Amino acid sequence: MADSINSLSGFGTATDTAVNPKSIMGKDDFMKLLLTELQHQDPTSPMDSDKILSQTSQLAQLESQDKTNKALEALTASFANNQNFSAVSSIGKYAKLENTLALTNDSAGKPNAINFELDFAEDVKSGTVKIYDENFFLVKTLKIEEKDAGKQSFNWDGTNDAGEYVKSGSHTVVANYLNEDGVKLKGEFGSHKIESVKFEGSETFLKLGGTYVSFEHVKEIFDKEEVEIVEEEVAEDEKDEEEETV
Repeated sequence: MADSINSLSGFGTATDTAVNPKSIMGKDDFMKLLLTELQHQDPTSPMDSDKILSQTSQLAQLESQDKTNKALEALTASFANNQNFSAVSSIGKYAKLENTLALTNDSAGKPNAINFELDFAEDVKSGTVKIYDENFFLVKTLKIEEKDAGKQSFNWDGTNDAGEYVKSGSHTVVANYLNEDGVKLKGEFGSHKIESVKFEGSETFLKLGGTYVSFEHVKEIFDKEEVEIVEEEVAEDEKDEEEETV
């Protein structure tokens, strides 16, 4: 019976193999097979009604699954477009990053040097910047000499403390320092103006301070003007409080 169905419906022939090389049955193929089987069933031994209902149920499930897959594909595409739009619309604004660095290698396997900035709330007497790999294994320690409060630039050449090339990937930065009073504090990643956006496959990168950073490592995007307005309002409130106290 199965051989006769295959010969009548055309399934399993060289022609259909070329059209459907993965031999995946869709709802249309399933319906064609069911109708062919009904047309050529033995009149003296017709197909059981329960079997027909079972196969019809399977057909309905295939159709429902097909619709669900299409809906999910459309939803995924919509999310990707929304993220791309959000990234492009953020050009000119400011981004605050997570304390991570994305180390990459050139065509020869040599690490590309990374320039990054840290923001210090107070003047630095001394400290260290420690860089950890994805397994939080310490690979590099940079010493911090005396520095003024505010943003300070650092450079990592992509080597470990032994001078060996570090494997590409995401690396965590931890900065600890002592202020003039000997109090231990932490340095934070500063904010950077978003210069441009780059898309590579499904990933989005923002150009910050001349370096492309994955969109995944951005903690916050904001307008610098809004921050300046808030700071001005705080300064005015403090001034009013001082005048009232006097």
